[in-house]
Amino acid sequence: MTDRVVVTGIGLVTPVGLDRETTWQSLLEGKSGVDYISLFDAEGFESRIAAEVNDFDAAGLLGRKESRRLDRFSQFACVAALEALDQAGINMESEDADRVGVLIGSGVGGIITITDQHKVLLNRGPKRVSPFLVPMMLGDMASGQVSMMIGAKGPNFSTVSACATGADSIGEALEMIRRGRADVVIAGGTEAAICEIGIAGFNSCMALSTRNDDPKGASRPFDTGRDGFVLGEGAGLLVLESLEHAEKRGADVIVELSGYGASSDSHHVTQPHPEGEGAARAMKWAIEDANLSPDDVDYINAHGTSTPMNDKFETIAVKRMFGDHAYNLSVSSTKSMTGHLLGAAGGIEAAFTALAVKDSVVPPTINLTDPDPECDLNYTPNTAVKKTVNVAMSNVFGFGGHNASLVFKSFQQ
Repeated sequence: MTDRVVVTGIGLVTPVGLDRETTWQSLLEGKSGVDYISLFDAEGFESRIAAEVNDFDAAGLLGRKESRRLDRFSQFACVAALEALDQAGINMESEDADRVGVLIGSGVGGIITITDQHKVLLNRGPKRVSPFLVPMMLGDMASGQVSMMIGAKGPNFSTVSACATGADSIGEALEMIRRGRADVVIAGGTEAAICEIGIAGFNSCMALSTRNDDPKGASRPFDTGRDGFVLGEGAGLLVLESLEHAEKRGADVIVELSGYGASSDSHHVTQPHPEGEGAARAMKWAIEDANLSPDDVDYINAHGTSTPMNDKFETIAVKRMFGDHAYNLSVSSTKSMTGHLLGAAGGIEAAFTALAVKDSVVPPTINLTDPDPECDLNYTPNTAVKKTVNVAMSNVFGFGGHNASLVFKSFQQ
């Protein structure tokens, strides 16, 4: 059993950068990754904008043969895992592979492969459907492929909790290390759902922004003019280790992961609880798990989807949890720049939260030009702010009423 778990590596593939450094600098500069959809012809769709990962060369990074057998969501995960392991200095030849786990989740899995192969079925018949359809579309395949790629033989599975997926993966990895079941776990989320059925489906439930005349300004959390989220894609993975294991191999620690809380609204399949009860409970449990008090928290990376209900009810939840301290907190929604990566959101935003602690800086909420009076906290509008961030929280809430919160704190021996 171990009490302390640390982050030693971060891997990112996002709409604002193909690696950790580029992504982080883009966020601090307030750059938007939203533009017109190029992955398919979106003419006639209500939403013609998305936050795509541009210039991603899977064949060059993973090999032509291997990349062709992976759905895009698995490609993202493999590339992010390689960066995270390299940054952590993990050499699998010197590790006990039985004690290295992989927990990478995806909200919808290989939806692009399913879409493409369904077209083949309809147009060319059942015998022309690819034999790789099933292993490419399964939601656990990002985790499975990373495990096989690096030779990790410890626990290997995929959580699925809609938009909370990436955070729940990291939280369960934390618990796994605490239980003594693994020394190292690569954890987070990955997603690639920018395709015809993905956009059409979210349009049908009126979730996406239709601000097609202003792509860069479409994701505007906590702003009066918000009209829905912008779909994004990518992957965010953390290398988690027990402190003992990290110290033994002389690893550079980025930050400590000290708390995890998960709850259910038990309210509605898509709408958050109007009183923020479930979200507040996840935050409370995460803070208690970290053995901290609410007043210790300096920054919250909000779920902040840019939808009318989420931003209002998340604000209510933060006030419910933190009381008067809510007005002392710095809060921001990085989805204003990356869009909403669904199951990968918790992964990339956990990474952003960890880096906020490491660098003592709060990334901005861009496009916040006309704040909603009902969203009256300090949302770090438009410009990053340098400040001491000793403790930070990442919130993610998903369809189905899933809520997950992670707490990171600056590392002290």
